[in-house]
Amino acid sequence: MNRQNRIFFILFVFFISSIQAISQTSSDDVEVTLESPYNTILVHLHYLQPETYDPAQAAAVFYNIPDSSLASRRAIQLKQILDGKGLFVKLNTLPTNPNYQDSTLQRNVFTPFPDELPELYLEKIGTFWYYANSSVQSIPAIHKKVYPFGTAKLLNLIPQSGQRKLLGLMLWQWLGLFLLMVIAYLFHFVLSNILNPVIRRLSDSKLYPKLVDKRLIKKLARLFSILILVRLLHIILPILQLPVEINTFFITAFKLAGVLIFAFIGLRIIDVIMVYVSRFTVQTESRMDDQLVPLLTRSLQSVVIVVGIIFALRLFNINVTALIAGLSIGGLALALAAQDTLKNLFGSVTIFFDKPFQIGDAITFGGVSGTVEEVGFRSTRVRTFENSLVYVPNGKLADMTIDNVGLRVYRRFKTTVSLTYDTPPDLIEAYIEGLRAIVENHPHTRKDGFQIHLNEMSADALNILFYTFFYVPDWGAELKAKQEIILAILRLAEKLGVRFAFPTSTIHIEEFPGNGSTTPTYQLDPKATQDSVDQFMEDYKKRLESSADKTATE
Repeated sequence: MNRQNRIFFILFVFFISSIQAISQTSSDDVEVTLESPYNTILVHLHYLQPETYDPAQAAAVFYNIPDSSLASRRAIQLKQILDGKGLFVKLNTLPTNPNYQDSTLQRNVFTPFPDELPELYLEKIGTFWYYANSSVQSIPAIHKKVYPFGTAKLLNLIPQSGQRKLLGLMLWQWLGLFLLMVIAYLFHFVLSNILNPVIRRLSDSKLYPKLVDKRLIKKLARLFSILILVRLLHIILPILQLPVEINTFFITAFKLAGVLIFAFIGLRIIDVIMVYVSRFTVQTESRMDDQLVPLLTRSLQSVVIVVGIIFALRLFNINVTALIAGLSIGGLALALAAQDTLKNLFGSVTIFFDKPFQIGDAITFGGVSGTVEEVGFRSTRVRTFENSLVYVPNGKLADMTIDNVGLRVYRRFKTTVSLTYDTPPDLIEAYIEGLRAIVENHPHTRKDGFQIHLNEMSADALNILFYTFFYVPDWGAELKAKQEIILAILRLAEKLGVRFAFPTSTIHIEEFPGNGSTTPTYQLDPKATQDSVDQFMEDYKKRLESSADKTATE
């Protein structure tokens, strides 16, 4: 037994067990008194029960109908309408005040079912309550709508043996329920098999080569078939003329199933739409909208679920308006207690619209540096460069100053090259020219805007400002370019014999007694110095070319 068969079997067993709990109306005679809506409706229903069946007495609830047979037929039809629509009359809720007035109309009228049958109402005529003449005139049209195949003709076709009772129902009603379940199962089976080839052809169509997953469309088609099936059962069920208690159970179940199916269809439609939205966002350059898709999906799903719950509550006669009003008052108190949560929610909206960063950007804020991994409703998740996770509330993040280093076009490199004070000025000039040549010939440096100058005479060194920019895609390439530049600075100094200064305090003795001066001397030859610089640059260019070839090979 597969899953669907088990469901049908469980529902059938549950139905049989519930029939025995049907309440029966007392068989005692009820006095025909019509001085209140309660008495009038009680008389009508009481004299159409199997134990007290008397249509003539039930027809007393109609005013001034000369044809007694017509009045009896209208009374029977009205009872069949209530049974067929599953409108169970709760006698203890009916007004017993003889002078009852409708609060809206300010008249002596009473409508038992204002939502389901607004055209059916009682009115006070003289000292008694009767069904209004306009309501009596609308009974045939309503009956025809509830029972499109009629009732009397159907009963005349049923043999006498089929009208015997078993467990509170006639045998023909049991047979009808069984046939209804069989027809429902076959209908669902046939409709599913009809839709499957259509879906398969649509999915394989050349016009839609990237259509949604077949399984998702099959689920949607199956839900539509079940919805059609529930609607058909809702229309056919009154034909069986089941007791009102059973009809109420079935009709409520059908309406609840319809609400649930509509909710599931809405959820599946959202899934289909979000598949196309996801494919669109993948093609955009921004990565923030990729993160927006799941948030939008959850928001739409929440709306569908809330609407489904509201409609489900209305089926059980729960005052949704009063409930929402109560929730609004409670929501105000909750909002006051959850200001931080609301602030974070609005902060997330601000981030999505302003887009100060995208998923994957490296950002710095409030002493935290890392890569953005996810932006949620409440917080943003950042993976720090120490590989730890930091969760920042969106409300606070929206108020912070964010340095989006991931959006940098150029990456700055600034350092100070300190030379000893005994370095000759001509050698310093040659060294500075060599540093500029290093920047001009490096493949990943910006060729304009760099600054290399002797700009400071500190207490222990002559400081050269080395300020340039790298044009690289990520941090790893930036580190590699820095390494190449720093090594070039060191090699050029080694080539020219330039010494770097250290921040130390030294005692410099110009001359010991009996010895010569300890101050170093430089034998400068301009041509030799320039040749050294030229030789260094040739070696430097070869080294860069070799590094570029190695990178391309890798």
